[in-house]
Amino acid sequence: MEKTAATEDDNVVFADDSYDVEQNEPRPRLTFVPTERPERTEALQRRQTRAMSMSSISSIRSRVQPASAAAGIPMEFRTLSFQVASSQDVNNSRPIKKPRKISKNKNIFKHVRLGFGVKKDQGKKKDDLKRAQDADHFDKMDAHILDIPNVLKEFNTSDQGLTPEEAAARLARDGKNALPHRRENYFKKLFGYVFGGFCSVLWIGVIIFFICWRPLGDPNPAAYNLGLAILVLIVILLQAAFSAFQDWSTGKTMNAILDLLPADAYVIRNGQTVKIPSTDLVVGDIVKVSIGNKTPADMRLLSTSGDVRFDRSMLTGESDEIEGAVENTDKSFLETRNAALMGTLVTNGSATGVVVLTGGNTCMGRISLAMSGVKEAPTLIQQEITRFITIIVCLTVVLACAILFTWLGWLRKDHYAFINTVAMLNDVMGCVVAFIPEGMPVMVAMVLLLIAKRMKNNNILPKGLSTVETLGCVNVICSDKTGTLTENKMVVTTVAFVDAQFQADAAIELHTTGGAEALNQLHRAAVLCNDASFDPITMDRPVMEREVQGNATDGAVLKFAEFAKADSTRLVYDERPRKYQIPFNSKNKWMLTLHDSNAGGSSEKSGFLLLAKGAPDVLLPKCTKYWSMKENKVLTLDAAAKAEFSKMQERLSRNAERVILLCQRDFHSEEELGTNAFGEDVMEHGLEDLSIIGVFGITDPPRAETASTVAACRRAGARFFMVTGDFKLTAAAIARNVGIFTHPEEPDSYETIANGAAYMNKAGEGHRPGDMLLLDGPSIAKLVDDDWNVVCSYPEIVFARTTPEQKLRIVNELRARDNVVAVTGDGVNDAPALRAADVGIAIAAGSDVALEAADLVLLDKFDSIVEAIRLGRLVFQNLQKGIAYLLSAGSYSEIWPVILNVFFGVPLPLSSFLMIIICVFTDLFLSMALIMEKEEFDLLTLPPRNHKKDHLINFKIYGQAYLFVGTMETISAHAMFFLYMWRAAGIPVHELFFIFEGYSEGFHGYTTEQLTHFNTVGQSVYFVTLVIMQWGNLLSIRNKRMSIFQADPFRKERRNPWLLGGILASFVIAVFVTMEPGIQRIFGTGTVPIEFWLIPLPLALGVLMMDELRKLLVRSFPNGPIAKIAW
Repeated sequence: MEKTAATEDDNVVFADDSYDVEQNEPRPRLTFVPTERPERTEALQRRQTRAMSMSSISSIRSRVQPASAAAGIPMEFRTLSFQVASSQDVNNSRPIKKPRKISKNKNIFKHVRLGFGVKKDQGKKKDDLKRAQDADHFDKMDAHILDIPNVLKEFNTSDQGLTPEEAAARLARDGKNALPHRRENYFKKLFGYVFGGFCSVLWIGVIIFFICWRPLGDPNPAAYNLGLAILVLIVILLQAAFSAFQDWSTGKTMNAILDLLPADAYVIRNGQTVKIPSTDLVVGDIVKVSIGNKTPADMRLLSTSGDVRFDRSMLTGESDEIEGAVENTDKSFLETRNAALMGTLVTNGSATGVVVLTGGNTCMGRISLAMSGVKEAPTLIQQEITRFITIIVCLTVVLACAILFTWLGWLRKDHYAFINTVAMLNDVMGCVVAFIPEGMPVMVAMVLLLIAKRMKNNNILPKGLSTVETLGCVNVICSDKTGTLTENKMVVTTVAFVDAQFQADAAIELHTTGGAEALNQLHRAAVLCNDASFDPITMDRPVMEREVQGNATDGAVLKFAEFAKADSTRLVYDERPRKYQIPFNSKNKWMLTLHDSNAGGSSEKSGFLLLAKGAPDVLLPKCTKYWSMKENKVLTLDAAAKAEFSKMQERLSRNAERVILLCQRDFHSEEELGTNAFGEDVMEHGLEDLSIIGVFGITDPPRAETASTVAACRRAGARFFMVTGDFKLTAAAIARNVGIFTHPEEPDSYETIANGAAYMNKAGEGHRPGDMLLLDGPSIAKLVDDDWNVVCSYPEIVFARTTPEQKLRIVNELRARDNVVAVTGDGVNDAPALRAADVGIAIAAGSDVALEAADLVLLDKFDSIVEAIRLGRLVFQNLQKGIAYLLSAGSYSEIWPVILNVFFGVPLPLSSFLMIIICVFTDLFLSMALIMEKEEFDLLTLPPRNHKKDHLINFKIYGQAYLFVGTMETISAHAMFFLYMWRAAGIPVHELFFIFEGYSEGFHGYTTEQLTHFNTVGQSVYFVTLVIMQWGNLLSIRNKRMSIFQADPFRKERRNPWLLGGILASFVIAVFVTMEPGIQRIFGTGTVPIEFWLIPLPLALGVLMMDELRKLLVRSFPNGPIAKIAW
C-alpha cells in the first residue's frame, strides 16, 4: 500500500517501507515519479518489486560478461538517476534566469542516499552534499540533448577525431581514463610496518639498549649492548619487510585481477582507426564499439548499425538490454538511449560515439569513488592476531614491571653490585625479548602467502591474504543463480497454450505436420518479436550449435523457431519486415514490434501486426482474448481461462522454467510512422486488447558441479542460500534441482512467520514448522527485527525477486546474528553486499567495481569455492601449530632464565642475544617447515570455526605450549645448564641459587674472567639444548591427534621434506652462533662441548614420546579429562 506525502515536490511518493542499512532501522523509501504519467508510475513500481533474470550473450570475443542475477536497479544508480530527473523537473519549473542552488532541493535529498549503506564513519551532511554534487554533475549534462554537429562543436572535435597532439594535451590536462582509487598514504603504511604489532614494544628495546651502551655505559660502553640494539633493529626491519612484501603480493594479485578487464579501445585519430589503451581515452575522442566490447567511457552515440544493444546489468542489475539510438529519448543522461555508459557491454550491432566523460567523472567512476572512502574492517584473522599480540604485550608489561619494582624495592638496596641500573634495564628488556615471539609475524605472513599461492593454483585469486582464513569460518553462503549456479545457456523445453501444453520436440513435430494454426501463430511471433540473430560465421553448423548474437532468452526462442522449420527465421522476417519496435528494457519489462499486416508488404492504412513478448504478470492484465489450441481459434479470455493460464504458469515455474508470454493484435494509428506522435500512440494504446498466442518455458540448466558443490559446502557446515531475481516458484524449483532445498514438502513462507507458526529469539530458542523457507522481495520488505531471528534460523532458504538493497539487508541481518557470510556477485549492483559480507566473492568476468569490492575472485568453476574453504581452514590449523611451536621455546623457556636471575639470584642461564636468535632464526626456519604441512584429516568434516569462541590462541594451546612442552624444555635446558656448571667448574646447583653478587672474583677460587667464561658457555649449552629439543617438538606438534607412526613426514600423503631442511638450518645457525669468534667476542657466546650436543637428542625424543602418550590417551578416551584439556 502506498501513502502520498505532502511535500513541496508533488513527484515525491512514499512507497512501502524499506531498510536503512546505515541506521539499521526501517525508513521510508522514496521514489520520484511524474504524477501526470500513471503508466510510468506503475512501471517504476514494478521495477522496484521485481526483475526479469536474463542472460547476456556469448560473445565471439574471449572475455564474456555473464548477466547479473540480482534484480532491480541498484540503489546508488537508481537514486542518482532519480535525483537527476527530479532536479531537472524542479529546475524546469523555475524561471530560466533564476540561478540554480542545490540547497533549494533539500527535499529531494532528505531521505535518499547515494552509496552503499556501509559508510558508518562519514557524517550525514557530508554524504548529502556529495550526493547532491553527483546529481548536479549529471544534471548539467546536455551532450545527449544537443544535435550531432553541436555535440562535436562543444567538445571541439570532428568526425575525423582528434589529432595526436590534441589527445596528448587533453590527457595531460584530464588524466587517465581509469576508475578512481583511494589514494595510498605511504607514510602511514610505512609507519604501520615499522611501528605496528610487536615492533612498537621492540622499539623500546632498541632505545633502552642504545641508552645502556651510551650514556649509561660510559666511560667503558659495552659492545654487547650496541650489538643488541642493532640486532633488535634488524628484527624490526625484517618484520616490516615481510609486512611490506605481504602488501606487495596483495597488490600484485590485484593487478592480476585488473588485467582481466578490457584494456584497449578503437578510436579515430586524424581520420584513422587505431587501437589504443582504454586508459588513454580523452573527452572528444571518437570511439568505435561492436558486439562483445565493453564501453570504455561514457559516450554520446553519433551513429549505430541500427541494431546495437547495450547490456547495462553491471550498472542497473537488470539484464534487459537497451537499444542504442542516435536521437535523445530522455531528459536524463543516465536514462537516455543515445548515451553509452562506461562498463556496459555491447551485446549486438556496433556504434560510434564521442567520449563525453572519462575516469572518475563517469557514472561508474562516481559509484566507485563513493566506495573508495569506505574504511576496511579488520578480517577475522587480523582480529585474532591483534588479540594474541595484546595478550602477549600485556603479560610482557606485567613481568617487566614486576622486575622493575623488585629492583627498585629490593635489589637496588640489598644487591646493587649484582644488578646495577644497566643490568636492570638489560633484565627488563631481556624479559621483553624473551616473552615476545618475534618470529611470529613473519611466520603468519608466510602461511598466508603459501595458502594464497595454493588458492591461485585452484583458480582463485585472493585479494587480501588475511581474508583467506576467514573462509574457514564461513557458515552461510549467499549465491546468485544465473551464470553461477546455472550454465547461462537458455533452452526452450516447453511450448504451452492456455488450454494445451507440449514438450518442445512434440510441438515441433506437430508444427511440421501442419493443421495447428495456434502453433503457426506462435512460430511466427517467435521469429518476428525477437532481437537475436545467428552469427553468420556459424551458419553451417547444426541449429543448436550455432552462436547467437543477442541475449540468451531471445537466442533460445530463435533456435527453437529455426529448428522447427529450416530457414524460417529468414523467410518469415522477409515476408513481414519490422516497421517499428520498443525494445525490452528496464522501464517496460516487455518488447514490442510492429510489422505489415499482410505478408509481402502493404500500405500503412491497413494497419500493422503488433507482437508483444514479456513477463506474464506484466502482459496478462492487458489481454482480453487467447488462441485456443483445442478450438483452433481465438476465444475470449474469461475467468476460467485466466485460471487455467495461472495453473499452467505455476506448473512451468515449479519445473524451473522461465515463462515468456507472446501476444498479438492488429494495430491502427492515425499518426504517421516514424514520428514522435506515432511512438507515443504505440506506447499509450499498443498494449490494449491483446490476444494471448502462447508461452515458452525456458530452462537454464544447472552447472554439472553445482549439486556437488552445494552438498560439499553443506557437509562443511555452511548453509547455502540462493539469492535471485527470478520468480519464486522458478527459484524454488532450481533450488530443489541443485540440492539447496532437500525436502519434498512445500517450503515455509512469509505467512508462516507472520501467523506466528514460526518464532525464534536471538538465543536461537523457538520453533519453526520446517527447514525450508521461500521469501520474495515484497515479503522481505515486510520483515521486522523479530522476524529476522526466525529467518536466519532456517537451514535452507531461497530469496527470490530480490533488489540490491534487500540483498544487502540479508547480509547485514545474517551477520548481526553472528553468522560469517560469503556472498557471490559480478555487477556494480552487487558491490554493496560484496563489501558488507565477511568474504565477497566476485566472478572474473564481473565489473570493475565488483572486483574491487570483493575479497576473492573465481577464475573458473564455482566448485573451486569448496577448495577455498578447505584451504581457509588449513590456514587456521597451521597457524595454530606454528604459534604453539614458537611459544614453547621462544617465549616460555626463555622467560624462566630471567625469572631465576632476578628473583633467585642465579647467574643468567640464557642471554638476550641467544633469545633473539631462537625466536627469529632457529625456530623461525622450523616453523616455516610447519606451514608446509598438509591437512591432518578432511577439514571439511569439521564445523565452521566460531570466531567468537574458537580463538587462534586459547587456553588449550597455552597449556600445550607452556605447561606441557614448555615445562619439559625449561626443566631440561636448566638441567643442562647446571650440569655444565658442575662438570666444568665443579659448582653444585644449590650454590648457584640466591648467590646474587657472590658470583664474582674468588667464588670457588675462580677469577672474574673464568666465571664469565663458565656462564657464557653455560648459556650456549642452554641455547643448544632448546634448539635440539625443538626438533622433537616439531615432529610432535605437526599432528594434533594422529600418531607419528600414522602420519610420518616420509609417506606420500603427509610427506614434508621441509622438516629436514628446517632442522638442518637450525643446526647450522646454532653451530655458527656458538663457534664464530666474532660473535663470541661481541655477544658473549662460547663453544659448546660435544657431549652437550649429544645429550639433548634423547631429551628431544622424550618430548616426542610424551606427546605420543598424550595423543594415545586422547584417542583411547575421547571423553576423558586429558581429551577435554588437549588442544
